[in-house]
Amino acid sequence: MAECGASGSGSSGDSLDKSITLPPDEIFRNLENAKRFAIDIGGSLTKLAYYSTVQHKVARVRSFDHSGKDTEQDHEPPYEISVQEEVTARLHFVKFENTYIEACLDFIKDHLVNTETKVIQATGGGAYKFKDLIEEKLQLKVDKEDVMTCLIKGCNFVLKNIPHEAFVYQKDSDPEFRFQTNHPNIFPYLLVNIGSGVSIVKVETEDRFEWIGGSSIGGGTFWGLGALLTKTKKFDELLHLASRGQHANVDMLVQDVYGGAHQTLGLSGNLIASSFGKSATADREFSREDMAKSLLHMISNDIGQLACLYARLHCLDRVYFGGFFIRGHPVTMRTITYSINFFSKVTPPPLRCPRAAWLCRAVCRGQDPNQYSWGENYAGSSGLMSSSPELCPTQRARSGTFDLLEMDRLERPLVNLPLLLDPSSYVPDTVDLTDDALARKYWLTCFEEALDGVVKRAVASQPGSVDAAERAEKFRQKYWNKLQTLRHQPFAYGTLTVRSLLDTREHCLNEFNFPDPYSKVKQQDNGVALKCFQRVIRSLDALGWEERQLALVKGLLAGNVFDWGAKAVSESWPSTGSHGRAGKPRLAWCHPWPRSLRAWGLLPQVILACNSGPALNDVTYSESLIVAERIAAMDPVVHSALREERLLLMQTGSSSPCLDLSRLDKGLAVLVRERGADLVVIEGMGRAVHTNYHAALRCESLKLAVIKNSWLAERLGGRLFSVIFKYEVPAE
Repeated sequence: MAECGASGSGSSGDSLDKSITLPPDEIFRNLENAKRFAIDIGGSLTKLAYYSTVQHKVARVRSFDHSGKDTEQDHEPPYEISVQEEVTARLHFVKFENTYIEACLDFIKDHLVNTETKVIQATGGGAYKFKDLIEEKLQLKVDKEDVMTCLIKGCNFVLKNIPHEAFVYQKDSDPEFRFQTNHPNIFPYLLVNIGSGVSIVKVETEDRFEWIGGSSIGGGTFWGLGALLTKTKKFDELLHLASRGQHANVDMLVQDVYGGAHQTLGLSGNLIASSFGKSATADREFSREDMAKSLLHMISNDIGQLACLYARLHCLDRVYFGGFFIRGHPVTMRTITYSINFFSKVTPPPLRCPRAAWLCRAVCRGQDPNQYSWGENYAGSSGLMSSSPELCPTQRARSGTFDLLEMDRLERPLVNLPLLLDPSSYVPDTVDLTDDALARKYWLTCFEEALDGVVKRAVASQPGSVDAAERAEKFRQKYWNKLQTLRHQPFAYGTLTVRSLLDTREHCLNEFNFPDPYSKVKQQDNGVALKCFQRVIRSLDALGWEERQLALVKGLLAGNVFDWGAKAVSESWPSTGSHGRAGKPRLAWCHPWPRSLRAWGLLPQVILACNSGPALNDVTYSESLIVAERIAAMDPVVHSALREERLLLMQTGSSSPCLDLSRLDKGLAVLVRERGADLVVIEGMGRAVHTNYHAALRCESLKLAVIKNSWLAERLGGRLFSVIFKYEVPAE
């Protein structure tokens, strides 16, 4: 890979294209709509952050306007669907070596169109060194920010907003990466930021932190000494050399001094007694690989011991390591972990937060970043990548040259469900696919095989679009590449789960303007269900009390059968939806969630929560409002329950077939607390099996689903279309 020239001659875009593997527009995405910039320039690396507005398509539903009409047409669908443009906010983070800074600034300058600011906030030592270059290239005034404040604000931000951001690395474990779930209280902690040097900060609250120590021996030391020893100038090449080296060829070990272990002191024979100790007496040349490995061990051990001592001194048991020196490299992480464990003998082991320093607080100047909830956009993030030699060159180049993170501002703030028994120990997902190799292989293959069907559904959802097929193919390629990355590195986006695979697919669909591929199917199914509603209600009213309760449960489970993300279901009704080829219901209760709405209306008080955004053919909050309105016009029970607010429709804050109870819409959480909810019903395979199967609540709960996957059914000890009906009472 050629280094980026500093002369600035020629086209900047061409220069950048020749210097890196990825096209520039895939690195600096949506740059034409960037509003504010911030930049953090360290001794070795540049971290660029910018805030942009993203225009994308969303599916909207609304009731038909029947003014001027005598009656509603019998063939008319229950509501109309339109695709509209919506503008949302996005944070972009790009990290690269300072070698590329001039070409990157040239590219940014050529593509700045709608920026609102004439100022770029800057932090880090390079903010002084490159001040004139930045102002000349971008024609923006450099306004310097405090580096430590930016670092801590950034760390707090990602820990709160990115689930599985921090992880523990244990080389001999399976899996090697163990990710930390979002904790409601992240303080206090010790942050060890390893850049060119090392900074150690004690963080007690959002705004109270203290620099308590550091070291001049850090990533810059490894890079500089490594370049002198090996004549290798690239940081990633040094790491690659170290991964193939044997440090014992260069280092003097305890066994070299004592002939074995030192029993009195409890030191094993393979412990390093003196880094580079053999180089003073051995009359031979040492390989570049061995020297790089010895150097990496020397610096990593020193940092680990230093962190351990400061953590002990300040009585902190939560230690986060951040900074580019770690960057997902196994040898570095293993050495630091070993050092911490050796010198402290404490648990839990140290946590890595590799993207802790990515957020410059200045990019959100004028806004409180904690005012909103944010979510990672998997379609635009490179994820946690290793520079392991086992990776293909393209993956290694992407990992080592430009790291990308995108975060979308969510429409509404997300909080914990107040009824969680212990929010700090809650884990949404039932199976960790990074841990379960057999399940991982199955589900990755399952999503690959389903890709053709998703592409066809996406194209069919936009029959009037001339470029739908082209966009669908781009979606296919992007999602396929994500799946291949996850085959090689299951930990790329945190703990790999069925939920994360579904979410990544939804993000990629949205990336190419397929906001709701199942909107027409849902519209059709809801229309059929509404036509059946009164007939079904009359038959239910004729039942005795016990029979009616059984019918209610059957209705709920039947609703869960209508899942077009399940192969077993989509093959049963391949063409026109749940009502079959002839347009007639295949099941006596048709699509029964509207009928269940009637049952809920009979109860004293019910909150019915639906997805905020589309995911497969799950009903959305906006669709539920229209269907409920139509039902209320036909049924006095539902009409009365809605009018008296005994039946309340709310949104979950989710746009996934699964459900994370630690990230629920704040309005729903407040209502749950105010109304004193004492029963939670979680319905669906995604919400009740893939997630929340083991969720412990402080009230009674009912988790029910139909298992529509034969592999999963067999693993659970059942058959295809077996039923999960799990009623739980909290322990005293």
